[in-house]
Amino acid sequence: FEVEDTHPHRSLSRTVRCTDPAAHTVDWRLTADSGNQPAAVVRFSGGRLTVCDPGGERPDFSGDVPLNRLPQNNSLVIYELPTAWTNSQGQGHRELGVGTFRDVRAMVDETVGGANFASLPVVERGRSYLSELGANALELLPPADSFFKREWGYDTAHFLAPDHDLGFPEGNTSSTAIADIAALVVACHHHGIRFFVDMVMAFGRVEPYQTIDFDNFCIGDPKDHREDPDALTSGRADGHQDIRDGFGSTLFRYTRELDAPAYDPISGQNAVTVPARQHMYSYLTRWMRDLRIDGIRMDSVENVANWDFIRDFKNRAHDLWNERWAAQALGEGADERFLVVGEELSEPMALLTQGRLDGLWNDKFRALIRAALIGLTEDGLNFEETVRRAIDCRALGFIQGTQAINYLTSHDVEGFRRERLFNFFSSSGVTDIERRVKLAFACLLTAVGVPMILAGEEFADQHDRFDSQGHVTQDGGKQVDPVDFSRLGDDWRRRIFEYVARLVKARTEIPALSVDDTTFIHTDFNDGKRVLVWRRGNDTQTPAVVIANFSDFVSDGGLAGEYRVPNWPATPPGKRWREITQDRLVAPEFVGREPLFSWEAKVYTLV
Repeated sequence: FEVEDTHPHRSLSRTVRCTDPAAHTVDWRLTADSGNQPAAVVRFSGGRLTVCDPGGERPDFSGDVPLNRLPQNNSLVIYELPTAWTNSQGQGHRELGVGTFRDVRAMVDETVGGANFASLPVVERGRSYLSELGANALELLPPADSFFKREWGYDTAHFLAPDHDLGFPEGNTSSTAIADIAALVVACHHHGIRFFVDMVMAFGRVEPYQTIDFDNFCIGDPKDHREDPDALTSGRADGHQDIRDGFGSTLFRYTRELDAPAYDPISGQNAVTVPARQHMYSYLTRWMRDLRIDGIRMDSVENVANWDFIRDFKNRAHDLWNERWAAQALGEGADERFLVVGEELSEPMALLTQGRLDGLWNDKFRALIRAALIGLTEDGLNFEETVRRAIDCRALGFIQGTQAINYLTSHDVEGFRRERLFNFFSSSGVTDIERRVKLAFACLLTAVGVPMILAGEEFADQHDRFDSQGHVTQDGGKQVDPVDFSRLGDDWRRRIFEYVARLVKARTEIPALSVDDTTFIHTDFNDGKRVLVWRRGNDTQTPAVVIANFSDFVSDGGLAGEYRVPNWPATPPGKRWREITQDRLVAPEFVGREPLFSWEAKVYTLV
């Protein structure tokens, strides 16, 4: 469209071309003179406008499964997948590139192979990597169209369009993003995997409304407009408010209303609105109705800033989900299969108690468990309380487990004890990395909460890209370090993967791990030991019991030794205990008295 440029940092009243802000498809092969406004694509056929890719390809959701076949919130294991991948070629050579929608689909659907990374075993035809791991929810880092060549995705430009680069594998003549993401979602559903998207709503980069109507949709640098109602973050857990941070992008307005009625894309009427809110409701509607997503992670909640808008966005998401559920006449169970969670690392529980979000990222789990994994404490707590609060999020103020997204590592690997586990243990002087990573996952997958795994952590991938000082920073390494799936070829990493996969399977299948009931039945801090034992499940369920040793203690006698756990649950007639991490049955005479080695966990259930 030709419009008068309203951006305050450019020449005003200049006629420029910009992309349709409601474009469902964009084609970066054809741009305006600025180079950052791509053509929008739409198909005109039979007197109607319809969605398609630049080559005319259409999304195909035929054969999608009923929503009630998808897993419930309390049995989820989320796999957080960046779109920057690499393939080590030996002798220091690494192939860097984009893990496209087709590559991701090949991690799910055994009937197709990869595209850009076809040589990687995890995307080879005949294999479903995510099914092998057992994850039943896939969270793709922002899949909406981004201005930059795809490495990260947190600079959304066209909110209603799937990313052009993610739909443009090598060998294509044009992007097939719409068709490819539809095929990916259908493949996930057929494999019992929920499809979450990471939504970046606080800011955008070269987003069309920055040209069309800057002041009504956006705020300039908040440091220069401190009295503006859209200048401050939402209140953190301590009530403190900061200046909003766009991290180099332009912040949207979510507080100041228009002075007069204007067209509202949601109601189709003229109304006094906060325009950026209505734009985001359109974004939400597009991805919920047309692309059939099953969960949302809201990025940078404190920079979205307006809690009323966050509540209304969450409520609209649930309304759209219930609309899809009702259309399939599925009866009860809709709320148990949809989540809107937010990232606000100060974790203001009022967002949950006031019903503004369904859940929050539980960054305290990461901080607490990482301290325990190197024998330290956190937040002034003693060691026992450090572990207890990590394992049961209700001790942190969460009311139930589905409100807490627990993780060992997230894509935000910048800062103290936030790096990948391999790098964290290496920098902490730990030499038995395999053992510590396994212990970490035993805690994650038996804790109260929804576990999330950053892609690569399931085999102890390591961080490779740093700034000039050897650090991970916003500009050097954080946003561009790719997942290296080729490292799965290392024997010790393969052992970690298999260990994690057994625990993931248990987490998704054992009812005791899907409820909040948790009891610590034994602790031992004598003679340098740091051993804790917890039981998951209520009185009517088959229990899961975890023995975790956070110390160098080894029971006397090695494999012939034993560590006795008092208060071990009774063994019902006809039942036997199975140790999950090694997938073995326990002889009746050794129940509750097996050998225990340093920095290890054992997880038991009855069969």
